[in-house]
Amino acid sequence: MDTSTIARLLEPYASLDEKRLRNISTYIDIMMKWNARINLTAVRKPEEIVTRHFGESLFCASHVFSTEEARDMVDLGSGAGFPGIPFALWSPETQVTLIEAQQKKATFLREVIFALELKNVKVFSGRAETFPGKVGLVTMRAVECFGESFPLAVNLTEEGGRLGLLIGAAQVTKADELGNEVKWNDPVAIPGSQSRVLLLGVKN
Repeated sequence: MDTSTIARLLEPYASLDEKRLRNISTYIDIMMKWNARINLTAVRKPEEIVTRHFGESLFCASHVFSTEEARDMVDLGSGAGFPGIPFALWSPETQVTLIEAQQKKATFLREVIFALELKNVKVFSGRAETFPGKVGLVTMRAVECFGESFPLAVNLTEEGGRLGLLIGAAQVTKADELGNEVKWNDPVAIPGSQSRVLLLGVKN
């Protein structure tokens, strides 16, 4: 997909320079190739990949980094790399770890990282329970078994660190119930979606 089309589709979410737009174009090409072999995403049309995956992820990044950068972050259950890799594109100074236990998806992520020459991203191809240490920012998006994954996200966050969740509006109450050690901001509606929100919080 040409970069001018990508820029137009991303207008409601974020504004990027030409280099980042080229990276997204390359990323989409790799995704389309891999998606023919393994089920990276149910979204198949390149235009929808831009809005649903990149747009939502960059919208989150623009809010998370509106006040301060993160030294290090973990994207829990990264799957096809969202929102972790768009976060790395948005903030090159942030060290990003993509946690992805499925080996084929982890291999895909490494190919993207290599193709985009992302020096600030690495893959942890194990379970979140075995990840060593805690980080200043943890993101989570469209993960299965939210009730099981959310406590892991909180546990990976250092005290005073932040969480960025891209979730369904119906899951906000669940996050509030499970995350009593997190001070949440009001959820922010994601452009173009009637049911998905960005939920940001700080771990006490």
